[in-house]
Amino acid sequence: MINKIKVNLSLRVFKLVIASLIYTHAIPQTPYSTFFQRSTNKNPDSLQVAQPYIEYNVEVIALTNATVIDGTGRSIRKNQTLIIKNGLFQEFGNNVEVPQNALVIDVTDKTIIPGIVGMHNHLHIPQFPNVGHEASKLYLASGVTTIQTCGAASPEHEIILAKKITQGELMGPEIIPSAPFITGTGGNPNMIIPRNEQHLRDTMQYWINQGVEWFKVYRNTNPNDLRIIIDEAHKNKAKVRGHLCSITFEEATKLGIDGIEHGLNSTSDFRSNKSYGICNGSTEYLDELIIDSPKVKELHQLMIDNQVFLTSTLAIYEASVPNRAFADERSLKIMSPYLQSQYRERRKGFDQETKNLTRENRLKRIMAFEYQYFKMGGLLCSGVDAGRHVLPGLGDQRNYQLLIEAGFTTEEAIQVMTSNGAKALGRSDIGLIQPGKRADFVILNGDLKTNDGVIERVETVFKNGIGYNSEKILSEMNGKFGID
Repeated sequence: MINKIKVNLSLRVFKLVIASLIYTHAIPQTPYSTFFQRSTNKNPDSLQVAQPYIEYNVEVIALTNATVIDGTGRSIRKNQTLIIKNGLFQEFGNNVEVPQNALVIDVTDKTIIPGIVGMHNHLHIPQFPNVGHEASKLYLASGVTTIQTCGAASPEHEIILAKKITQGELMGPEIIPSAPFITGTGGNPNMIIPRNEQHLRDTMQYWINQGVEWFKVYRNTNPNDLRIIIDEAHKNKAKVRGHLCSITFEEATKLGIDGIEHGLNSTSDFRSNKSYGICNGSTEYLDELIIDSPKVKELHQLMIDNQVFLTSTLAIYEASVPNRAFADERSLKIMSPYLQSQYRERRKGFDQETKNLTRENRLKRIMAFEYQYFKMGGLLCSGVDAGRHVLPGLGDQRNYQLLIEAGFTTEEAIQVMTSNGAKALGRSDIGLIQPGKRADFVILNGDLKTNDGVIERVETVFKNGIGYNSEKILSEMNGKFGID
């Protein structure tokens, strides 16, 4: 969700100048690969803040009698033994010898999946530009071990938080931070609105020098600016993704964008009366477009041929569907009183519209759009896009259930949420349960194949081979999410 904070332009300039001065002294001008060293530090002294929540922190662990969904999309494997050593998967199979020095964990009747890779996982929500500390805990407790924030409302805080988590000073997923959103005329004033090409390139270079490798363009970006953004990013080995409107998926794909967000509900290609480079036109296509028509498949094939990933954010769309927009009890406990009151007010309006199935039918078409893209060979990822009553982490779990509803198999849905995200990030060390990969995984209490509700029954979350007790983390979060 986009945080619509009204900021005076002169104040914005002042803050950027101050931030620049601060970071000149506080943050080394080094690229991401050296600034954010991916730590596997298992020294307990560096994890003091997490100690009350750590269930397992030993050199060698053996998980026995495991039901494993490995993230490849291949069939579930049962009665497996997994050996984790020094934070990495060492062996995996049904005929594996358990080392004598291993801590043995019997996971009979439980399901193991890779750590979720959240690809649209903000550290802000509407009206709250920085909920990073609370969101990080919720992500980790829910089984999300890596996030790309997909646009930042408080980029300075994101960078600092990412570094502290990497160094073990704070608890949370690995955070791959973003620059501020980039948009165009008429866009939100807290975003970057380019004055000219030099201003745009200089601003991007500033954030690249802070270690940022991801830029997100927003609805009012004009095509010429997108061309410059992609050029500057790719010259610096950074990537660009977009929540589009003024630019169509086809135009963005041909310009070289790396990823596109949300799917059908932000696809302006099929709007009638749309002007070039402007976010306008009518949206009848949301109710009328035939998803398996040649023109939709041609667009999908163009994206696939150009290796453009698509990010699914089903949970946040569902939160706007009157007959489905219900907060679960877990979320209500964690939400601040203010967020709870907001939810109750929205629910009053929704209760009067539950017989209107327009948005329900649109959700089904959005699902079909994503399913077709995946089945044609497209790289589909997922992310929560937290907001309304959809919380960080818990919304990622809901995404899984909605992918199942959309027709994905259990194995395919997990692939979308894990290894596909890793591929989009260009990461070969996460997203799969395989020897040599980082031991990021989740123990779920139950059989995920037969019950999609098991995705919510997170028992232990392992990151870098360290196991965190999910319930303990969540119990400390009651009433804390959405407080300044």
